[in-house]
Amino acid sequence: MTELTHPLATVPRDELVARAEADPLRPRFHFVSPAGWLNDPNGVSQWNGTYHLFYQYNPEGAFHHRIQWGHATSTDLVTWTDQPVALEPSAGPDAEGCWSGVLVNDGGTPTLVYSGRFDGRELPCVAVGSPDLLSWTKDPGNPVIAAPPVGVDITAYRDHCVWREGAMWRQLVGSGIRGRGGTAFLYESPDLRRWDYIGPLFIGDASHGDPADNDWTGTMWECVDLFRAGQGSLGSAPPDGSPDVLVFSAWDDGDTHHPLYWTGRYAGDTFEPAALHRLDYGGRFFYAPQSFQDESGRRVMFGWMQEGRSDAAMVEAGWSGVMSLPRIVTPADDGSLRFAPVPEIKTLRRDHAGLPGQVLTGASGPLELGLSGTQLDLELDLHLTPGARLRLGVLGSANGRPSGSPNEETVIELCRAADTGNDGTLRLDRTRSSLDPTVDVEDKSGPVPMPEGRVHLRVILDRSAVEIFANGIALTARVYPTLGGDHVTLAADGTARIVALDAWTMAEIHEGTRPLFP
Repeated sequence: MTELTHPLATVPRDELVARAEADPLRPRFHFVSPAGWLNDPNGVSQWNGTYHLFYQYNPEGAFHHRIQWGHATSTDLVTWTDQPVALEPSAGPDAEGCWSGVLVNDGGTPTLVYSGRFDGRELPCVAVGSPDLLSWTKDPGNPVIAAPPVGVDITAYRDHCVWREGAMWRQLVGSGIRGRGGTAFLYESPDLRRWDYIGPLFIGDASHGDPADNDWTGTMWECVDLFRAGQGSLGSAPPDGSPDVLVFSAWDDGDTHHPLYWTGRYAGDTFEPAALHRLDYGGRFFYAPQSFQDESGRRVMFGWMQEGRSDAAMVEAGWSGVMSLPRIVTPADDGSLRFAPVPEIKTLRRDHAGLPGQVLTGASGPLELGLSGTQLDLELDLHLTPGARLRLGVLGSANGRPSGSPNEETVIELCRAADTGNDGTLRLDRTRSSLDPTVDVEDKSGPVPMPEGRVHLRVILDRSAVEIFANGIALTARVYPTLGGDHVTLAADGTARIVALDAWTMAEIHEGTRPLFP
């Protein structure tokens, strides 16, 4: 990632926090850093009943520079307590930043494996934690891998996935082979310090497709994550036939593209792919995902919701970056994955509003739901006839509305194919989401299975953060309304039956001023 400097970069800490807290676009129930810059989730885990979220953090301003590891803890995946910074740069192999990594349990000892940045490159480092995971000691032997594989022309080399397999540790380091494509280099170690290089786990093909394609695999794979989607552990035969999953974020020459995943089978020293899938239709707005298995056996995933406004706007606002809500990952019958927010999020629901079942047609016009808000959780059960299109408008503003059409509105569309099949499309239309001409309003869309036209739609709105789930397919994005609108409307072309609609406002998760350095 390119580091950013700006005339407003250096401001007093109190002012930085005040700017962040005053911004009406700052989410209130998604996790955000106290102020400054946040990016990749790191070391996500549950340790002795407590959930830990580490993250890439610059507390000095809303720009990427001299990255540290922020740290927050939770007992419920909903409310978070800020903890002291876990890692910060120091003389040696991480003098220019403590970049992304993971937390593992080394025989009862919490251990971080992360990328230390020095002299313009990143190498694997290790730190050992106290029993409460609040203080960390870097290994004197860092970096634990002295250089990328010899004789390989790499595009980049960083980010880690580490797991125990039998008596040995295994590690993937995200990378890319110049002229070929992204890859993950596989290593093995008895102790997390001495690593033997095994080889590329799997190599992508950057020549296939175009960088503008939403399934282009990139010239480098960031934040690789390998896990078993169902029962059993990596390296073992799956008792339920569920796939192994290789998640990565496609990167190219400093540009973050989108998260993708291969399903297939990890065996021995290789990964045999079966199919490539888009992980989130929002592309870069759900980037660098990392997952873990919690103590109840659930696969829980976080992602970084990047900004869609200018660098200068971020710096002026005093903050940048949102952590997605934690989502549960489950295997689907078609061999892909499905996603849903963790059910614990429902504890934030307030002020329920419901709508009885009814039919919408193009002739009925937009339906005013009597709902409003910028912090909402909406659940709809729908049935669309062939060719029908349903439009859910949120963050609508009636300011100066001349003819019943809001000046600003973000629209979620569901469209069923015109034949009688089970195919449909989810689309997020942000073309009128903001009067600010500098923000990202690129179209986001993708296919969604609609068996017999049935759709369960969940829309979670937190000011500038939008997370959408349609039959388990995710679309995550950012919007920047300027008029402060909070209207919600429904409309349809063709015939759409609302089987059920429930909506709630959502409570905030932080009270009072949060210090940059807890």
